[in-house]
Amino acid sequence: MTMSPPAPFLAKVHPIPAIRPVADADAQDLFGLLALCYAEYPGCFVDPHDDLPDLRAAGSSYAATDGAFWAVEDERGRVCACVAVDFPEKGAAELHRLYVRSDRRGQGLGSLLVRQAEGHARFKGADRMVLWSDTRFTTAHRLYTQWGYTQIDGQRQLTDISRSAEYRFEKKL
Repeated sequence: MTMSPPAPFLAKVHPIPAIRPVADADAQDLFGLLALCYAEYPGCFVDPHDDLPDLRAAGSSYAATDGAFWAVEDERGRVCACVAVDFPEKGAAELHRLYVRSDRRGQGLGSLLVRQAEGHARFKGADRMVLWSDTRFTTAHRLYTQWGYTQIDGQRQLTDISRSAEYRFEKKL
């Protein structure tokens, strides 16, 4: 006879969240999500006026390059995770704006969103995905490696408010 564990010992099961396209009305939630994520790292700041123009018209900002921008909502209807992809050159897709609110991490949202972006990239004919990530985001770098991305030597320096330096990662699709 097999016995089930008492209810307090059962793992908490999270339903698979719905991924939806970002709308312009999501701008405030997206700014808030990025601000929360950036605040986890010393010296990282959100400047909505100069550094994040793609969030001002989030619903259409990646359309010019046949890209897309998606979000996941929490139970209150607030954006708790997002990802974007565009196509800066033939055969290459670039991953952007992968953020998951800290209380939603460890549930597979980042992986789910990356698979969404990679699937879109393959559908649009890309054979590789690239991304840039702030050198301070070391936890994210470990995840990118687990997902099959390789860090490329060198870095680029940005002129944003956070004075970001970024590493490049690539993956064959």
